[in-house]
Amino acid sequence: MLKRWLASVAAGAALLLALPAAAEVAVPPLRARVTDLTGTLSPSQIQSLESRLRDFERAKGSQVAVLVLPSTQPETIEEYSIRVADAWKVGRVRVDDGVILVVAKNDRKLRIEVGYGLEGAIPDAVAKRVVSEVIAPHFRIGDFYGGIAAGTDALMKLIEREPLPASTWEPEAATQGPDYGSLFLVLVVLTTIVGAVLSRVLGRGAGALGTGALAGFAAWAVSGILFVGMIAAVIVFVLVLFAAASGLGRGRYGGWGGGWPGGFGGFGGGSGGFGGGWSGGGGGFGGGGASGSW
Repeated sequence: MLKRWLASVAAGAALLLALPAAAEVAVPPLRARVTDLTGTLSPSQIQSLESRLRDFERAKGSQVAVLVLPSTQPETIEEYSIRVADAWKVGRVRVDDGVILVVAKNDRKLRIEVGYGLEGAIPDAVAKRVVSEVIAPHFRIGDFYGGIAAGTDALMKLIEREPLPASTWEPEAATQGPDYGSLFLVLVVLTTIVGAVLSRVLGRGAGALGTGALAGFAAWAVSGILFVGMIAAVIVFVLVLFAAASGLGRGRYGGWGGGWPGGFGGFGGGSGGFGGGWSGGGGGFGGGGASGSW
């Protein structure tokens, strides 16, 4: 009975990891003006966009953010982008002068989400023209950086004409990100104890798969980034499978009390790169903007 129950838990966890599209896509934490979850933009391109958007915020006060992700399914891009707007709160509080460009690369969909305070400067019809006439032509030929750069430039020019309160911009301080240190400890426990138990009960392959799925789900839940969850799942799966096969340091849990390869500790250290950055100013959104495809 216990073996069947554990097998069901492991299979369910694996299904959660293998079929993430069945649930809502998590909104990533806001730490930068440009968030690319697809690896489409190069570091230099991201830096260039960041610099231009930062300079605009310093001069005008309005905040413009970009999110590139693989897919918003099962939600429409309109449903997902308003969740992003509600979570990020781009734009100044009570001025509501934020704009978010959301690009769902695999869906071939994009949307401009406009804050309340800019619906006069960027009405829906104008936002639609920016989508279809400025951004989409670049995307059709695979020039994602060019499309995003041209689109954000067009939006900034429209905002520039709007009389808004003067900028009170101050250099942003580092913000507190997800607790990756705690996540690392959870992954260690999953790998050493849970991995040992599941491998012993279910066998090496199924035990490693179940542990990897649980680790991936935990990493995804903490970071809000699917890619981080996938990397964690693969790392833990390989480590559990390797340890089960080699019988490293068998201890009282029937698994491994130590003797892990030293490189595992590097996972926790590398996560520090996700911390710090930029945050929204408390702006509000009501669904104004426009969507399109390419």
